[in-house]
Amino acid sequence: MDSRTKRRLSAAELDALVLSALGVGMVSSEELPDGFANAVWRVGLEDGRDVVLKVGPPPDLKLLTYERDLLRTEAMVYDLAAGTGLPMPELLHAGFDDSLIGGDYLILSALDGEPWNRVALEPEKEREVRFEIGRLLAVLHSVPDSGVFGYPYAGLTGSTWREAFLVMAGALLDDAVHYATPLPLSILEIARLFHTSAPALDEIVTPRLVHFDIWPGNVFLKDGGIEALIDHERAFWGDPLADFITPTIFGEIDGDDPMLAGYHEAGGGRGLFTHTTEVRVALYRAYLDLILLVEDGPRQYPEESYARIRTLATEDLVRALEVLRRAS
Repeated sequence: MDSRTKRRLSAAELDALVLSALGVGMVSSEELPDGFANAVWRVGLEDGRDVVLKVGPPPDLKLLTYERDLLRTEAMVYDLAAGTGLPMPELLHAGFDDSLIGGDYLILSALDGEPWNRVALEPEKEREVRFEIGRLLAVLHSVPDSGVFGYPYAGLTGSTWREAFLVMAGALLDDAVHYATPLPLSILEIARLFHTSAPALDEIVTPRLVHFDIWPGNVFLKDGGIEALIDHERAFWGDPLADFITPTIFGEIDGDDPMLAGYHEAGGGRGLFTHTTEVRVALYRAYLDLILLVEDGPRQYPEESYARIRTLATEDLVRALEVLRRAS
């Protein structure tokens, strides 16, 4: 989707960037339209390889508070996940505050498959993919913890999950005020529901690495299986339950979902479902819905592309907040 946050680089600038980073010139480039924040190109190199160049927004453009240093968060995930067996592109180079473009960028190995949202699967194959996603999430959540909750690069952290989540949610609501985001309830009422529901988060005592963006567009399939998980920039340290929100976006987590079976088979799931699960799920759904609504402020999506997302996120936010209201 087109967005004001996506950089516009000429062919000469792309060539200079990959030559500086990899020592190899460019022979072709194609901008990839998927994604919402970063500009992405598939680049053919003189040595015959294809790579993916991912360039962050201009450093002087105000973004949502949690989006500070997004590509540094993504590079962190690649580093931490190395050796775990998680299927991911290879990080070939990370450039931060680069003098050529005045910002951050990553160069990754190119993938051969297709994103899951573009592939029509038979029901049985769909269940197999969801089962495998559950297994992979269990691996991701086994990465040794950081000792801190939240978004370290954005400075939105806490010594407990309750503290960190309220800091994260508070920053997002501040962003909503800044961008005058239309919301179905007042900022004060949403903040009240977050705070009155937050004691449910005290059950989470160990920070786990959470991707928080495993929707079908970020799952690449090849030969019917998962080739790679991509786009790790939204990752934070928190409750692993939050990673089941985006694969079921705008819907409920079904107890019969093959993801849960895969997650349990791979050793995940202890303490995942307890008496606080309903409230925790509602908090994370509301938080994601708010991100989808508030991010239109800095990104300025085309209305014809964004209208459906706005409607779905608003309706889901109302449902999630109603759960919190009933529980408070």
